[in-house]
This record gives sequence, structure tokens and C-alpha cells, in this order.
Amino acid sequence: MTRILAARRLAITASHAGAALAVHAPELADGFTAALPEAAEIVGRRLRGALVREGLLPTGRGDRVHAFHRVEYDRAGAADPADLLPDGLPGNAAGFAAELRNGVVNLAIAMARQEKVTGADPDHAVIAGERLAVAGHNLHPCGRTRLGWDTSDVLAHDLESGHTRLGFVAVRDDAHLGDDVGAALRAVYPQVPEPPPGFRLQPVHAWQRDSVLGERYRELISDGVLRILDAELDTVPTAALRTLLLPVAADGSRRYVKVSLDIQVTSTRRSISVASTRNGPAVSAMLHRLVAEDPAADRLLLMAETAGAAVPVGSGRDMSAIVRDGLTGRLEAGEQAVAGSALPFAGAGLVADFAATTGRRDNTTAAAAFLDAYSRLVLPPLLRLTVRGVALEAHLQNCIPTFKKGVPHRLAVRDFAGLRLHPGRLAAAGHEVALWPGSVVGTPDAAVLRAKIGYTAFQAHLGELIIRLGESYGLDEDAAWRLVRAVVDETYAGLGPVAAEDHAAFTAPTVPHKALVRMRLAGAGDEYLPVENPLHAPA
Repeated sequence: MTRILAARRLAITASHAGAALAVHAPELADGFTAALPEAAEIVGRRLRGALVREGLLPTGRGDRVHAFHRVEYDRAGAADPADLLPDGLPGNAAGFAAELRNGVVNLAIAMARQEKVTGADPDHAVIAGERLAVAGHNLHPCGRTRLGWDTSDVLAHDLESGHTRLGFVAVRDDAHLGDDVGAALRAVYPQVPEPPPGFRLQPVHAWQRDSVLGERYRELISDGVLRILDAELDTVPTAALRTLLLPVAADGSRRYVKVSLDIQVTSTRRSISVASTRNGPAVSAMLHRLVAEDPAADRLLLMAETAGAAVPVGSGRDMSAIVRDGLTGRLEAGEQAVAGSALPFAGAGLVADFAATTGRRDNTTAAAAFLDAYSRLVLPPLLRLTVRGVALEAHLQNCIPTFKKGVPHRLAVRDFAGLRLHPGRLAAAGHEVALWPGSVVGTPDAAVLRAKIGYTAFQAHLGELIIRLGESYGLDEDAAWRLVRAVVDETYAGLGPVAAEDHAAFTAPTVPHKALVRMRLAGAGDEYLPVENPLHAPA
């Protein structure tokens, strides 16, 4: 009976979406219905693997166990993924079940809308690549959860929409905190309006403007502190949804604006803290100084956060904005930027190009050599930065590797809100950064620093690539991790006692894994569990 009720709940959720599609996008209705079983399978397989990995379900016979105790399945084993949740789970199991069903429905909509697109410039090409990863985050079972959006919102603003709108509000000077983001945009976008005297122009997502601000800040509007404006810029949504690609600027470059979006995507409501708006430019400047001092980091391309501002009323998070540099105009001739999340889908073509460029004919040998070259691009700058006190959040969604004829060339990294900074290590390297009071990015604990880079770079990033290279080219997983271990050993050799501590931690028998399901059940904060480490065995 429980299983029947669960299936009915998913059917009800899907029927609501189907009814909305019949009104707003009838051409998608049949595709949505056809995609629902596959969408439920994808979410269910990811959930089942996460439950086993986090010790909430036992490992069974025939489970395909990969490095870091990642478990893969051919079948989910339930029509409704929420039915896989065992009885007696602690915390918010009912809420998590709703998140899963929401993710299934939105994934089915995305699959019905999926079409091949191309990019006219590097930034647009990256977004086209992101659309290949239709299920979203490669490990999270809620990669397509959009709680707070109805189906018409998904159609208007999700990644597959291809465009959305950036709106603007005028904020009285005494209610505005941070850089004059509006003036920075107006300098390169003449169509951006001037605010009234005594006001600052602040960009906001069109959905946030229309669905949140008018109701939540009615008093500020009536008191004349906040004015909602009609002006808009047409923009392109990225996979992050709240980060929007702006049109080509007057100087030929591209920029992004990260704006608050008060919906839940994967694990988090995507509004932006005051701290993130104030830390972003300062951290970007410090990172550029660190990279300039390290010859090993010359292949790291930082997408700087150049300006940020907030309106510290209410939660202080609802009207925040951060401007970020794009890639257009910064790449060399023949340099191809690929979204990290697209690597599992574009990797075969890259390996073929790499094999042709390097003269390797055997597929497995070419895949191994490609992984070696890619690891040597990614790991040395990231690990050396960690030694000096900065752990970037280097999962696939934040990384944009570039290639020349399939050969890994540079690594672009974006979005610094989730990194970790160790003040003691930074000071030893001759650097400091004044963080906004209460910022979660600062930590005196080296284990917290290492957990951030260890989970994102090794587990979520290289772990995904190695599994897919094994599927496509028969690359032995143990052999692949031995290649990675060799790069780790070489990177840390001769860097001193702090590096030796990091090396010992990253090659220990177990390492921390970010427990995505347990985090959703608890509803707050990062939570880690130990998993066996493929880097423990020496190269």
C-alpha cells in the first residue's frame, strides 16, 4: 500500500506539470509523458547509490562499486524514487521525498525540451555544453529540483529556455551596501538606465522581481526606499540558474551577473548572502595575486568577481548581485572552452582529438594519456593553492577546462562563494583578506580546507571523468587512480611540511565524502562521512 501511495504522489505531481504544459507548451506534452519513466530512473539510480554510499542502505550483490565507495546501478528499483527511502530515516524525510519528485518532473520537462545548440562565443559555448548534462549535478539526486518554481516558471527561466531577463530596481543610497553594480554595468551596456538622483541601480532576476520583491518589500516600496523599474536586459541562463550571461558588451567582452533567486536548487535556496557580495571582489583580487606568484599556476584562468552589492533589509539576501568576468576575448587562437559538467558527454571527442594530436592509436592508451595530461592540468595549481590557504570549490560545475586539439591547455574556475580560506596558511604565504563578519568561507581547520578540495576535485570531478573513460575506452579504474596518485606525489614533492600534511591526508586510507542525502535530511550545513580512498595505494 505504501508503494502504491508513493507512486500516486509522483503521478499527482506529474499530472499538475502535465496540465500546465498543456496550457503553456502543448508541443512538449507528449515528450514530457514519454520522458517521465526515464527521469524517475535517473533520479532513482542516483538516490539509490547515494543511500548506499552514505550507509543508509546496505551494499548488495552485484552493486558496481567504484572509487570513494561510489555505487552505480542499471535500475533504480522503484517507479517513484522516494519509495527507495528506508523507513525511520532521521530528519525531514517527507520534505526530501517532495524534493525528489519535483526533480523527476523537472528533469522530464528538460528532457522533452532538450535539443542540440551551439555557442557563438566561448561563454555561450560553455552554456551549450552545460545543456548536455541534462540531469544536472553529477552526484546529487536532486539535480533538477526547483522548489518554488511552478511549471510556467521552469519554461520561462530554466537552462533549456535559452534566455531569460535581468531586471533592475532603484535602491536609495542609504539602503544600498557595496559596489555600484549598476554603474559598472552601465559603463559597458548603454541600454542600462540611470537611477534617479540619490539612488543606486541594482540588477535582479526578473522572476525575483516579479514574484518576491513586490510582496515581500511592500513597505519599502511604499516608503520610496525601493523602486521597481521596467528596464530589462535579455540574458542567457546558465546551469546555475541565478547566474546569467549578459549580452556582448560595448567593448566586445562578455560578463555574467549572479543574482538572488529564492528557490531551492539541489540542496540550497539560491539567494545570495551579503558576505558573498562583499567577499567576492576581495577574494578575486587575492587569488590573482597568489596565482601571479606561482609559476605552476600559469594555466589557471580565474573568472574574477569584479563587483558586488546587497540590500541589507529583510533577510539581506533577496536583492544581492555579483558581476563576474566572462571568457570571451580571453582565449587563444584554437583554444576551446568546455563546461566541466559536459566532460562526461564530450570526452569521447576530446580523447579522439587528443589521440590524433599525440599520435596514439590504441584507445585505452590514449585515454590513459589524456587522463594523465588532464590531471596535470587540474591538480597542481589547485593543490598548491590549498597549501597556501585556498581550497577552491573545483567540482565539474565550477570548472571550465580548455583544450587545443584535444590537449588539455588551461583551467578556468568560476564562483568563489563556496571556497574555503585558511587565515594561518594565507598569512604564512604573505597574504590576507578581510572577510565580511560571520563569513563561512574562513576556517582555521586544515581538515575543513582539505575536505572542500578533496571532495570537489578528486571525488566529484576526476572521479566522474575516470568512470566515463572506463565505460568508453576500457580504462582500468585502479590504473587510472595510480596515474592520479603519481601527479599528487609529484605536486607535493619538496613543498615543505604543510604540503606533507596535505599529501598524507589526501592519500590516507579513508577521506571525507560530502553526504548529500544526510545533508538534505538534516536540512543545514555540510556533513561528511569517511569513504575508502583509491589514492591510498602508492603509484
